[in-house]
Amino acid sequence: MPPPAWTILGQGLAGTCLAWRLLERGTPFTIIDRGSGGSSRVAAGLVNPVTGRQFEPSWRIAEFLPEAIAFYRDIERILGTSLWHPLPVLRLAQTGDEWRKIRHKAGQPEVARWIDEALADPPGGWTGAVVLGGGGRLDTRAFLDRSRAHFESVGLYRQDEISLDDTNRELVRCDGAAGLLSGRLGTHRCAKGEILTLRATGWDESMIRVGAGGWLVPIGNGCFKAGSTYEWQTLDESPTAEGRAKVATIATRLGGADFEIFAHDAGVRPIVRRSQPLIGPHPEGCWIFNGLGSKGSLYAPGVARRLADWLVDGIEADPSLDLRNFRMIAS
Repeated sequence: MPPPAWTILGQGLAGTCLAWRLLERGTPFTIIDRGSGGSSRVAAGLVNPVTGRQFEPSWRIAEFLPEAIAFYRDIERILGTSLWHPLPVLRLAQTGDEWRKIRHKAGQPEVARWIDEALADPPGGWTGAVVLGGGGRLDTRAFLDRSRAHFESVGLYRQDEISLDDTNRELVRCDGAAGLLSGRLGTHRCAKGEILTLRATGWDESMIRVGAGGWLVPIGNGCFKAGSTYEWQTLDESPTAEGRAKVATIATRLGGADFEIFAHDAGVRPIVRRSQPLIGPHPEGCWIFNGLGSKGSLYAPGVARRLADWLVDGIEADPSLDLRNFRMIAS
């Protein structure tokens, strides 16, 4: 009996990485996408190894980061383009309390492994600064657009509306926030985020800057992505004046006041439990790959491989990724 032909709904980071993982196995599939956006297409693609106010390593980063980089390098060779851009991360502290917390956490082995150097003289207006290795950015738009063109050229992509009612057993729903907002996984924690794309002559492009409640990511040729906001009530993809002003303030703090805004985008992060993804069979009959949150560039390749192992070879994912365990806990 021939293997099933899988249908992947959604061509964001989850669906695209799963498509590549199935393609490398020679497993038949069709990827279907509405072609109108989603948070993956506007994301900065930021990978920051130690994050948040608590200065904690990203969940299982030592496991997922090497796999993600190797995956993107393989896809670069196939597509003939550059996608993964390694960059150090300059983490800046505004207050004495924040800097004391960073210094305390820096002494822990799981954090210390990512620290390249602590700066004795932080930039003006900052209390402290530390440089982290292992960071970078994925050019998410190029990755998605070039992948789509490749799949389309070999007849594996179709633009169409995604039905929220389709649950056949050969279907893998990689429909991000749209799928979570449908209630299929119960309570979600989706958050809208707004991002600005800037042009700023003379700004430092050698590293990613994180601080002031946001980040500034160089994308080349004097341009930067700046973000981001968190909004939990109005979950749409419409940019707002309030969001623009907030991100502009972050950009000013991290880079300076002299910049030009030439793009303002919004998307809804697909979150069910922080930025820890979930995969597995759904009781309705379909399969799910969702919950990448704000860290899809880091987790999508490794989680997609695990899901492909499950779909093709019957090798179940470890319990921390298994959707069935999450649903039991949530219920």
